[in-house]
Amino acid sequence: MRVNSEGVSASRVYLPADQTHPNLLQFFIAQFPHIPGDEWEQRFTEGLILDQDGQALSAKSPYLPNTHLLYFRRLAREPEIPYEEQILFQDEHLVVADKPHFLPVTPSGLYLHQTLLNRLKKKTNIQTLSPIHRIDRDTAGLVIFSVNPTERAQYQNLFRDRVVIKVYEAIAPYSEELNKQLPLTYQSRIEESEHFLQMQEVAGEPNTDTLIELIEAKQPWAKYRLTPGSGKKHQLRCHLNALSIPIKHDQIYPVLTPYQEYDLDFSKPLQLLAKEVAFIDPLDGVKRVFNSRQELTL
Repeated sequence: MRVNSEGVSASRVYLPADQTHPNLLQFFIAQFPHIPGDEWEQRFTEGLILDQDGQALSAKSPYLPNTHLLYFRRLAREPEIPYEEQILFQDEHLVVADKPHFLPVTPSGLYLHQTLLNRLKKKTNIQTLSPIHRIDRDTAGLVIFSVNPTERAQYQNLFRDRVVIKVYEAIAPYSEELNKQLPLTYQSRIEESEHFLQMQEVAGEPNTDTLIELIEAKQPWAKYRLTPGSGKKHQLRCHLNALSIPIKHDQIYPVLTPYQEYDLDFSKPLQLLAKEVAFIDPLDGVKRVFNSRQELTL
């Protein structure tokens, strides 16, 4: 797998024999009509289009049928995330990272270099890294990566089959009424709302459940331990919001606040931390338990 100096993986494109183009620029414009032509010109200029041997090509290079080319994304500007991830564990099968708030796990939207995946590729020089689960960009804590593509599915299946124990911590408002009911396993049915960023509770058979426990209280805030039994998008954020204790600094629940694309407010990280992950390793049967070194402070 070809990567650039920032650890970003290239994409591959095949040049079919049943097509003909005056040069490579015209091929890319025709192949990817949703990307402006001047964007492809800039990528050629910056050496982001390569042949199979890794040699940079020009926009006027000839179209050669039945070959593969490599190309990289280009971002004119990308938000800088001034926090460092930590590698907590690494062997020939897994890399476990402690992700800071604000850092996306994988490239998307405005983020390419400033992602946990590409930072780890650059740091470890393991270009086959792939996350076996995800956490939100806003959430800090544990993310586990598979090293070998042939083993990836076995680890991903642990999450699919819900045999992984995941424990989160969150800071949210203290509720005297709720405290009388804790520990509580909260269940509800959540689905996507009309706002693609938000999930919502709806009537029907529950498809989510979260064990909620109180760790400590310092009014008006409290620290909670959250153990999800299911893995729906925004489940923890949605559940605590439904209980009238939305997570501190949540920009999605209860009110969806538009993200600042570049000028991020680093003073208000979402107070949600993926604290612990435990599972039986499918390769050797050993119990793996990983804990984040980060702490949420009341």
